[in-house]
Amino acid sequence: MKINAYDFDGTIYDGDSSLDFYLFNLKKHKKEIIHLFPILLCLLKYKTKKMSMEQVKEEFFSFLGRYKNNQEFIKEFWDKHEHKIKQFFKDQTTSSDVIISASPTVLLEEIMSRLGEYKVIATEVDINTGKLLSKNCKGKEKIVRLKEIYKDVEVENTYTDSYSDQPLIDIAKNAYLVKKNKVNKIK
Repeated sequence: MKINAYDFDGTIYDGDSSLDFYLFNLKKHKKEIIHLFPILLCLLKYKTKKMSMEQVKEEFFSFLGRYKNNQEFIKEFWDKHEHKIKQFFKDQTTSSDVIISASPTVLLEEIMSRLGEYKVIATEVDINTGKLLSKNCKGKEKIVRLKEIYKDVEVENTYTDSYSDQPLIDIAKNAYLVKKNKVNKIK
């Protein structure tokens, strides 16, 4: 099966959707500021290799466990942030394209369903607790997850904003680096 694969954050979304979602949460729930210190401490531990990115993400998304109606909250977030989807993506994609991202599936499925029927492969996070249900979908893990779903996949084109997606670039026939609204062929 031939597909086009798109990274999400920085590629088709102008920014980092997880960070924007967290900041959106802080604006709605001011008391969440007290949970910022543990997140910053986790990031420091990650930088010093004392904590995995999966552990950092669980701390980061733990706020989901403190609230109800998270699906409605996600819809409200996208009502305010949908404008950050880049035009090049809207102009060229088809429903057979695959979005593959380290961001949570529960966050991306809402926006992708608004834009079309896309397959989303991302980090699985429990919407009610913030606990990770899968490995962080980044780097080599993107290839593992892609091949779990598509056994004989051929990546015709891949779009990314970062060389951290080198494993995906390596298996693609054509690769494009996206910086802001410029799309440049790199392979």
